[in-house]
Amino acid sequence: QVQLVESGGGLVQAGGSLRLSCAASGSIFGVNSMGWYRQAPGKQRDLVAAITSGGSTNYADSVKGRFTISRDNAKNTVYLQMNSLKPEDTAVYYCYGDLIPAGGWQDYGMDYWGKGTLVTVSS
Repeated sequence: QVQLVESGGGLVQAGGSLRLSCAASGSIFGVNSMGWYRQAPGKQRDLVAAITSGGSTNYADSVKGRFTISRDNAKNTVYLQMNSLKPEDTAVYYCYGDLIPAGGWQDYGMDYWGKGTLVTVSS
């Protein structure tokens, strides 16, 4: 029942900006962390940015200073503001959530993934 839905991907010129959004929906009791991964064709899926429930953030070295992750806890939504985009940022971006489903007694999270949104940066 819990789902992660990404939006905001598309085509942008190098140097431009995009903002990705990921909304967690369904019966969610709590959020431990959420983040973004990306995967280019023939490449591994790598962490881009993550944010914990306490607000701690982590970024891949390749995006530090250009990307910013943020969240709206009330909406169970995470955002990725991407500035100064480069062609090498082109990839499918996947939303990740460590989420605690509602309806149970547990206080631990489970892994959830969105289906991905394509970001293409042209030269």
